[in-house]
Amino acid sequence: MGMEREVTTYDPKKVIITFDGTALSGYTDGTFVSIEPNGEGFTKSVGADGEVVRAISNDNTHTVTVTLQQSSLSNSFLSAKKNADKKDGAGMKPLEITDKNGNSLFSWAQAWVSSDPSWEFAKENSERQWVFQTGQASTQDEGESTFTGA
Repeated sequence: MGMEREVTTYDPKKVIITFDGTALSGYTDGTFVSIEPNGEGFTKSVGADGEVVRAISNDNTHTVTVTLQQSSLSNSFLSAKKNADKKDGAGMKPLEITDKNGNSLFSWAQAWVSSDPSWEFAKENSERQWVFQTGQASTQDEGESTFTGA
């Protein structure tokens, strides 16, 4: 008798994104958050005689993109944060992404909205993509998630 696979459940409502202590809401259907590392982890160079040296990148910053529905109240919140930052430069705030489906946690003590999203209007509700740049990651725990997706 073979080993039976456990059925697991993923609930997108259990992915919590907070900026400056305020939970964002009104995510778009589909991918609503992406976290891209800016550093390479390791770089490699090879000398003329074939000796290989690797260098550790200490860049643990990220580009985080959050995609909201056009109707989300979080659009106004993020727009106000970006505009205040442009005015007084005090827009670096904590950003945290927690996946309560498992135990994944990403947090940055300093993050900021890097630009306005592009705006479009259509027959149906459209999207707003908010791009954050971050300082060094405070926490990056990509522990085992209960979601194993196919």
